[in-house]
Amino acid sequence: MSQTKKIVVLNGRRFVLIGTAHVSKESCVDVDSAIREEKPDCVAIELDEQRYASLEDKDKWRNLDIVKVLKEKKGFLLLANLILASFQRRMGVNIGVKPGDEMKTGINTAKELGIPAEMVDRPIQLTLRRAWAKTSSIGKGKLLTALLASAFDTDEVSTQQIENLKNSNEMDSMMNDLSDYMPAVKEVLIDERDFYLAAHIWECTGNSVVAVLGAGHLAGVEKHLAAIAAGEENTNTDEISSLPPKKASSKIIQWLIPVLIVALIAFGFVLGGQQKGTNMLGAWVLWNGCLAAFGSLLAGAHPLVLLVAFVGAPVTSLCPFIGVGFLTGIVQAVLCKPKVKDMETVQDDISSIKGLYKNRILRVLLVFILSSLGSSVGTFVAGSTFVVTLADVFKNLLSKGGV
Repeated sequence: MSQTKKIVVLNGRRFVLIGTAHVSKESCVDVDSAIREEKPDCVAIELDEQRYASLEDKDKWRNLDIVKVLKEKKGFLLLANLILASFQRRMGVNIGVKPGDEMKTGINTAKELGIPAEMVDRPIQLTLRRAWAKTSSIGKGKLLTALLASAFDTDEVSTQQIENLKNSNEMDSMMNDLSDYMPAVKEVLIDERDFYLAAHIWECTGNSVVAVLGAGHLAGVEKHLAAIAAGEENTNTDEISSLPPKKASSKIIQWLIPVLIVALIAFGFVLGGQQKGTNMLGAWVLWNGCLAAFGSLLAGAHPLVLLVAFVGAPVTSLCPFIGVGFLTGIVQAVLCKPKVKDMETVQDDISSIKGLYKNRILRVLLVFILSSLGSSVGTFVAGSTFVVTLADVFKNLLSKGGV
């Protein structure tokens, strides 16, 4: 039997798992052949309803509201989606395959044969948000680095390399590397989805099911199906179908930094006098404002956005509920409103530096991210200067016998 096809018979039900590479002509053929040969009661597709709608709607980007994306705090998620989609598109260019073609093949073949198709994957937005929420600060840096590296990777991928992705040895090696490099991301993207997919495949109607899955999920889904059949697991996916609750420590840290900054400035006024306190307050405004404005400048923001970044960063850095990137991104989107053309070419433009700056949607996201990064750096730089200043104040007081 092919390494990309597994037949599992459990409790009188037959499950045919087809492992695919997401930009593979051979995978499209495998999916079509399996459905026609098996003529199952149901075809399970590794898509969620939103991604299915996106595959069907060729004009989806025309309806993108970038301001709404920022208001819903989905700026990073949109950028991650775009980078991943662009990377997959580039992989399939040389072989004439688009990302998701094998899933569309499964859906179209099922329709042709009158077989119901079920979307059995978890919503991608939820998956990405869970991955981000469960990743440490260091992990977030690794994730951003990996995404940016893939966005500008110009190496061509051969047809054979793509087909090798379905090979178990190749896939095992990749999973092990991902687990070592970003364990939380691997847990959310692979392990959790293995169970989610298996649970929803089990719930498909009929005694014969063909499931179209990425090859990396084959072993995990097979394992969970067996556990469900044996009564060792159930099909309740509620726990992994929502964002993990914030830890009490993260909520405390969220407020701790602003409170600490205000306290340090207050100590500056009390212990060092008006001049020291004013200097510390000025340092907070300048470091935060200048670096946020500099980040916006690097992003090619409108001049008015630089002013918004400078004024807004010192204030938003003390408020956990709103970041300066939210302000700068919205102002950039209003002043340089994205056009239909930007929405149509966004997935191609993200693969080059020129495209990032030319496309108005991507420019908004760039402003959002770089102004936020500048403000974050400004917060820590200003905070460190406060510590040095207060240490000097205490030293002088001690030498004078004032404390």
